[in-house]
Amino acid sequence: MRNNVKNLLSLTALGALALTGCSQAAAPSAPASSARAEAKSSDGSGVSAKPLTSAELGPRLLDLIDLGSDYRVKPETTSKHDDMAVVGCPALEKLGSGPADGSLDFPNQAKVSFTYASKDSDLSEEVYSDTEERISARSREIFTAMQSCPKYQMVSGNVPIDVTVQKVTTPQRGDEQWGHVLTLTAGGRPSVMKQIAVRSGNVLIVLSGSPALVDAHVDEALAKALKTAG
Repeated sequence: MRNNVKNLLSLTALGALALTGCSQAAAPSAPASSARAEAKSSDGSGVSAKPLTSAELGPRLLDLIDLGSDYRVKPETTSKHDDMAVVGCPALEKLGSGPADGSLDFPNQAKVSFTYASKDSDLSEEVYSDTEERISARSREIFTAMQSCPKYQMVSGNVPIDVTVQKVTTPQRGDEQWGHVLTLTAGGRPSVMKQIAVRSGNVLIVLSGSPALVDAHVDEALAKALKTAG
């Protein structure tokens, strides 16, 4: 079965499209190990902390001061990929057919992407906020679906992309964590990307990109994004 997944985990879609363009840039990964704990309010009262606004999330992102002169900011892309489809993974197909098209559709968000100049490798960071209950439930739904199939296929237009997913360990930060390495192969050209996602209270951070860059900056990214998570 082939379903349209307009924003199917934008993290994965962007990596897949980069690959079809013969780019060696990283491709989004999907979470692996989850704490699967029930969402609970930070004060134990049963009432979630107020979500952070997009303006409040922006300063939590990595910037060039954090990363150094070898990095440059990539322009934000606003293109949509309505022809992206998933084949051979029922959980992702079902997720992609839902009203939110499998996206991290939280209203409050901030995003940034970088290129590491000397190696033409990418690093992307996304930070989201909502009520603790909603952000926990939606993140768990998406990331569980992403890790449910070790192999499947994505199709962009007429280009088939073979996908393999390998779960990896994650930093033990926050309330829930997911991590994996994703390998996308199109026309015999593999592209590998790592993704780490951590939820702490009502904040979710997703760091994805070339495995070496994710490993080099994940602790710094988590410390900055989650230092005042509610």
